[in-house]
Amino acid sequence: MTGRCILVVEDEYLIAMQVKRWLLAAGAEVIGPVPIVEQALDLIEDRCPDQAVLDINLGDGATSYPVADALAALGVSYLFATGDVRPAHTCLHRQRPRLAKPFDQSDLVQAVANLAPRAR
Repeated sequence: MTGRCILVVEDEYLIAMQVKRWLLAAGAEVIGPVPIVEQALDLIEDRCPDQAVLDINLGDGATSYPVADALAALGVSYLFATGDVRPAHTCLHRQRPRLAKPFDQSDLVQAVANLAPRAR
């Protein structure tokens, strides 16, 4: 994953920090982590990532689906790392890879490695 820039959107601080550590250890550059949609969208505007790891439920009833939509529009591949077992609300989101919580370092690194590179 050396050279890949990966956005992390996760509202649980301990999980967010662990995901960041694991991705950094795999050689990636990490943008974030951020816990809310607006911050994620600002980061995407500032620097488009190559890939992203998104928790679906971000607290207060918010979801990361708007972030997923923005990433898809830019050709950025992403996966949902989530404990949410309900189906996503659109076909596009249902088709995205999911990494079920709890997961470990090897699960995360393998799932991100399997994502397609960003369309340029």
